[in-house]
Amino acid sequence: MNLHQYAETHEVTNQPPSLDGANLYRLDQPLQEWSRRYGAGWAEARIDAYGALAGGPLMAAGFLANAHKPTFSSHDRYGHRIDLVEFHPAYHELMRTAVEHGLPSLPWTEPRAGAHVARASMTYLHTQAEAGSGCPLTMTFAAVPTLRLQPELAQYWLPKVLVREYDPRNVGDQHKAGVTLGMAMTEKQGGTDVRANTTRAYPVGAPGPGQAYELVGHKWFCSAPMCDAFLTLAQTDKGLSCFLLPRHRPDDNRNQFYIQRLKNKLGNCSNASSEVEFRGALAWMVGEEGRGVPTIIEMVGMTRFDCMVGSSALMRQALTQAAHHCAHRKVGGRLLSEQPLMQNVLADLALESEAALALSLRMGQALDQPEDPQQAHFARLLTAVGKYWICKRAPAMINEAAECMGGAGYVEDSILPRLYREAPVNSTWEGSGNVQCLDVLRALSKEPGVLDALFAELGDGHGDPRLAAHIGKLKGAFADTADIQYRARQLTEDIALAVQAKLLLEAGDALVSDAFIGSRLNGGGRVYGALPRGIDAEALVARAMPVWSA
Repeated sequence: MNLHQYAETHEVTNQPPSLDGANLYRLDQPLQEWSRRYGAGWAEARIDAYGALAGGPLMAAGFLANAHKPTFSSHDRYGHRIDLVEFHPAYHELMRTAVEHGLPSLPWTEPRAGAHVARASMTYLHTQAEAGSGCPLTMTFAAVPTLRLQPELAQYWLPKVLVREYDPRNVGDQHKAGVTLGMAMTEKQGGTDVRANTTRAYPVGAPGPGQAYELVGHKWFCSAPMCDAFLTLAQTDKGLSCFLLPRHRPDDNRNQFYIQRLKNKLGNCSNASSEVEFRGALAWMVGEEGRGVPTIIEMVGMTRFDCMVGSSALMRQALTQAAHHCAHRKVGGRLLSEQPLMQNVLADLALESEAALALSLRMGQALDQPEDPQQAHFARLLTAVGKYWICKRAPAMINEAAECMGGAGYVEDSILPRLYREAPVNSTWEGSGNVQCLDVLRALSKEPGVLDALFAELGDGHGDPRLAAHIGKLKGAFADTADIQYRARQLTEDIALAVQAKLLLEAGDALVSDAFIGSRLNGGGRVYGALPRGIDAEALVARAMPVWSA
């Protein structure tokens, strides 16, 4: 008897082909259309090239970087304090690729129409491959407006921030052409309430903007502690102030910046988040003394924008995986993507993904027009609205996408578990949901021009009576100021849906806009897959994800 014939017990069938090597840009018709619509057509070749990287080598690097988490060593083997965080080479590959393609720098080095949209589009692709590296990339990008507030610091630091050279060596910034920047604001006793911070700053000589101080205190969250410098907050005699704190001092010695431990987080595993102490750490004041929050908020606005882009990216990759699986997997002899109920679910996920992308890139378009007061006011509001709504929608949407794949979406061999664990960080980082909703109220009530900018953007509903009615109700809700803080989440949601509906209508694709408005503004289902009758679900799925085979 030949027992060898039983070594193979079955033939592998009914499995989708691998997506390895797919160009994520070419799979994504909505991204192609929205990036062009908002002025990034000139960068299409760059975005396309990054789509190939994101679906190929960066996707592979993302799995490696998450399998091999960063490690922390407080001392070397001789007993010297080193405060060193080490990363897997795959993480450095992700960082190097992003920096060399201008993800932290493009809008600042090429300030032209569509630059923020182009950079957001490439970030959207990068994040689908791996999100943890996005933290230092985002902070380096976002620090530029704050650094520009202090010209003498900007003169030294900005050339190093904006050059497309990644240098992860543990050496002083004076030895590097390119640097990355981080941020450390949160303290354990205050959290979001940074005005409760207790870290103190003591002037080394003359006090004031641009001057040297020594900082004493702690930070409960310091993300990416191997960055070359950090924007941070500390108290002076005039109140909370903003500082730039390098990891090395000008004499090439280590700064008095001590890592206590790395955070053990739900997700975002390839990125090192830490607790740190400043024991007389040398830093330089940025902006006006006592005005630390308004100074650093220049950075926070940009990081919140990236939370929108990042959550949209996670949603898109979840949709890509689910749609690809269903396009090749048969149940009962029929492809899942041909079965009406699954089409309903996938079409609903596709609507959510495209609406999130549209809102994010519309924000990019507003940022590309800083001299236009209308756009500046609208961006101010959209930052908080989009950060709240898109980041809130992501976890449930990714969960539904994983369910489309059954058990295959629940195992670590797929990317879905990582996407799901990653999603909550964007709704928490840079201000959780309530913070964003209260910021919406603050902007609308205390900043002249913001409310007018919102309703100028929405107009009369772009000819759709359902949207027009929704806008009318929204105006009434703002006119009624009773218990408005209690209602802040509902108001923010209503703004988000109104803007998303308007953007989709304005784009002119009735297939998408009618389905979105019919399901979101007309009391649709409470779960995905409850689209009303009359929607061409099959066409929506085809638009979102063309069938692809290796």
